[in-house]
Amino acid sequence: MTADFARRFRICLAVTIPILVLSPFIQDTFNFNFDFTGASALLWALAAFVYLYGGWPFLVGFKRELSERNPGMMTLVTLAISVAFFYSSAVSLGLTGEIFYWELATLVDIMLLGHWIEMRSVAGASRAVEELAKLLPAVAHRFSGTGMIEDVPADQLLKGDRVLVKPGEKIPADAEVESGQSSVDESLLTGESAPVDKSSGAKVIGGSVNGEGSLIIAVSLTGEESYLSQVARLVAEAQESKSRAQDIADRAARWLTVIAVGAGLITLAAWLSVSGRPAGFAVERMVTVMVIACPHALGLAVPLVIAVSTSLSARRGLLIRDRNAFERARAIDAIVFDKTGTLTTGEFGVSDIVVLADLDRVELLKLAASVEQHSSHPLARGIVDEAAGNYELSEFKSLSGRGAQGKVRGNDVLVASPGYLEELKLSYDRSKLEGLFKQGKTVVFVVVNGKVSGAIALADVIRPESRGAVARLKSLGKRVIMMTGDREEVAAWVASELGLDEYLAGVLPEQKASRVKELQSRGLSVAMTGDGVNDAPALAQADLGIAVGAGTEIAQATADVILVRSNPADVLSIFELSQDTYRKMTQNLAWATGYNALAIPAAAGAFYGLGVLLSPAAGAVLMSLSTVIVAVNARLLRLRKG
Repeated sequence: MTADFARRFRICLAVTIPILVLSPFIQDTFNFNFDFTGASALLWALAAFVYLYGGWPFLVGFKRELSERNPGMMTLVTLAISVAFFYSSAVSLGLTGEIFYWELATLVDIMLLGHWIEMRSVAGASRAVEELAKLLPAVAHRFSGTGMIEDVPADQLLKGDRVLVKPGEKIPADAEVESGQSSVDESLLTGESAPVDKSSGAKVIGGSVNGEGSLIIAVSLTGEESYLSQVARLVAEAQESKSRAQDIADRAARWLTVIAVGAGLITLAAWLSVSGRPAGFAVERMVTVMVIACPHALGLAVPLVIAVSTSLSARRGLLIRDRNAFERARAIDAIVFDKTGTLTTGEFGVSDIVVLADLDRVELLKLAASVEQHSSHPLARGIVDEAAGNYELSEFKSLSGRGAQGKVRGNDVLVASPGYLEELKLSYDRSKLEGLFKQGKTVVFVVVNGKVSGAIALADVIRPESRGAVARLKSLGKRVIMMTGDREEVAAWVASELGLDEYLAGVLPEQKASRVKELQSRGLSVAMTGDGVNDAPALAQADLGIAVGAGTEIAQATADVILVRSNPADVLSIFELSQDTYRKMTQNLAWATGYNALAIPAAAGAFYGLGVLLSPAAGAVLMSLSTVIVAVNARLLRLRKG
């Protein structure tokens, strides 16, 4: 439909040019003459084309509104263009009066433009299910009955199929690990930032990314039973249940329709009852009323402001997908942030270094980085990035799910998980690390020549801009809440670091939308900010869904606003622009409808006794002036905020 409105607008705009040139009113106004045999017939034919081709969407909409007994913008536009066309056609056939083909053409053009702009500013159908499907790999390595490995389309996997998942590959279906050890990145699906160690008997989710080890899995869930399908269903349900604000312009158009029709009929009846006045005069008064009530300004009052606001938003790193939700942003009471990838970077960084033996902090970190430089584990990258260089490494060995080891400067260096230390029965002073464990940080140990020399704590890195964003949001009276799938200890640490009002920890993906509903049941208007697949249902359920641009396309497809720069501070711009946009819209709508309070009575001849009588042409000029005022006022939003 967006493309259809664009095509009709461009074609009708081209046809409008000769209509303007051939119109007597335009020729008189600009003092030129362009007449030839058949000019009147050509003018009528061009106007008829614009009326039927350009006005077709409005004629169809009028029929729909009439059948639903809910007159609105389509009804008013149809009445305006129909009165202009049929009255002008009657004048062309001999009725005394003026023709308004130029008015008809410009009205159709502007209404097509307004609807085109409006449709482009409103999000299209959600691509959520399509984006979910893209998370799964196209091909799976399935074991045949003879034990050979064959590549098959992932969507052909059946429950019970045995599949090989190589390092770095996506897991093709929900399954259980039969053999092998690895760490799996499930952050896009569950929100859990730390890679999860998997071994025999563990459950894995289709769409998650395998780490450094190989896994043989047995498919357990497919089709509608799978995790991704369940998330897709939650997204669809939340989107269907989301209430959408009724369009203000439609409500205004409904009232203006009643006023215009009522005033037109009253005007006709009143002047027909006045003795000595010809019927043509009464008809002219009615036409003037209908012309001056033409919704040029009303049709552009909202779309023009939205177009300017959308442009400003893009310059500030915001992409608006749902206009109605964006307008509601001004009334948001609470902002719920997902932790991983939103308030934090989603990447691990070194937060603490604890020396347990005869090494300094720098040397301890350098030895660990020397081993981890050959590992692809996310924790390893965090250690290597923090260290100031590393030593030459030999005899490197990766220990899936346990750590890594190698020889550094003649020393046997092991970087190991707490669990592996227990397997090796290596002891350490736990009291020195108790605080780190309570904060939910991930701790790895550095063992040099069989002795536990120290520990390195890693945590999801908090974005530098998050602290300022939270503080400013709280200063605006907003309640700032974090919701995460991470453990209580991790959530408590992040909340204390940022000074959050509230946090919800250990929230499963299927619970996030219901948690948003719980907040809404407390009477709060809720905005949700997230980046993962697991956030998509909650984004759709919230009064305002905000996706960070670095997140998944599924999150973006269900969000109302996208933060291009993935900066939580940009959330503030949403509230500011929402308030400014709403104010400009109400100003435009007030003018677009309010000027009729004086213009319609004047057009009807209410001030005839005072010598004031508007002709249909003067009414058209006033109507056009109203459109200019609305356009300039919308532009002021850019000038003030640019």
